[in-house]
Amino acid sequence: MGDDQVFGMGDDPLVAPTWPALTEDEVAHAVAATWGGSCAAVEWRGARPLSSTVGVRMDDGERLVVKRMPVQLRDGVALGEEHRFMAHLRGWGIPVPQVRATVGELVPRSAGRFVYEVHRAGEGEDRYRADFSWTPYRDIDDAVAAGVMLGRFHSAAEGFDAPARPARPLVASLHGGVVGAFEWQTARRPAVARFLSERDWRAEVPDLHVDLAGVAPLWTHGDWHGTNLLWDAHEVTSVIDFGLADRTTAVFDLATAIERTAVDWISLRDGGPAHVRADQITALIQAYRSARPLSAAEQSLLPDLLPLAHIGYELSEIDYFLTIAHDPRNAEIAYHDWLLGHLRWYETAEGRELRDVIRDASLR
Repeated sequence: MGDDQVFGMGDDPLVAPTWPALTEDEVAHAVAATWGGSCAAVEWRGARPLSSTVGVRMDDGERLVVKRMPVQLRDGVALGEEHRFMAHLRGWGIPVPQVRATVGELVPRSAGRFVYEVHRAGEGEDRYRADFSWTPYRDIDDAVAAGVMLGRFHSAAEGFDAPARPARPLVASLHGGVVGAFEWQTARRPAVARFLSERDWRAEVPDLHVDLAGVAPLWTHGDWHGTNLLWDAHEVTSVIDFGLADRTTAVFDLATAIERTAVDWISLRDGGPAHVRADQITALIQAYRSARPLSAAEQSLLPDLLPLAHIGYELSEIDYFLTIAHDPRNAEIAYHDWLLGHLRWYETAEGRELRDVIRDASLR
């Protein structure tokens, strides 16, 4: 993988980035405006497609991570929502790196178009950095560690009572039904409404819905998978990347964690097998329950919520491609491959079998 490539959405696994690479000048000014000190070297460049990210070693040996995003995606207010949640979790013992942000005006040539997050590097190995985000864990032990930390994370999140975020681009959101999710999103995202008005989406999506009345709201991570965790052997030592965090529910976040890693979506998109990792998912759920028991309502809801877990994010990603990245091809891929593709797979025999596995694991 070259420094000038990022993970792709479509047939090509690696593509040219939407956003230009961070320059050393940008990195130096972003670090000076947040933590101070001088950068000795850029040690690595990330391949995630929705922002530009580098790892930096400082003159004193400290390591930082600099992430740059377009201000239309995240401004200072939006980052403040995430950073307050991160600070709350740190106060309750969850290993979340400290982070500060600066707006583009403080960085030469940025002209205010970007915002910069500068994190202290988390403790542990970035074991999944070179992996596509939606891939299974390396082994069952990693799935167990992820489940335990997610249970701890949700227990620590209790008491953080900030309101839900506005309908920002690239935010996970909880919906009780497919049609309701589409209607909620189109009412708040004009570009998505126009995009869907050209399609008979009501005929294309299944009429799935669940009853959310029995579960309490909770601020959650929204994007729990191996690439957003740092590791020491089979222990999670840091939790990173809070861009999708919002006020949803614990069982929604658990369903999202399963949806991200249970199925080989890349293989399915290319016409291959799903490679369902029932062993990892069973281990993750049981490990989660060892740290935070599931209520009766959550046990009942989890398997049926799984097909709905991805909808809010994917519609917000379509909004991002249409309004910020100006990439209608990727908006089409997001709709057909990632949104409709996921929903349709859960209606197959293999998709129903996975939900049965989850039902058994949540009740066992």
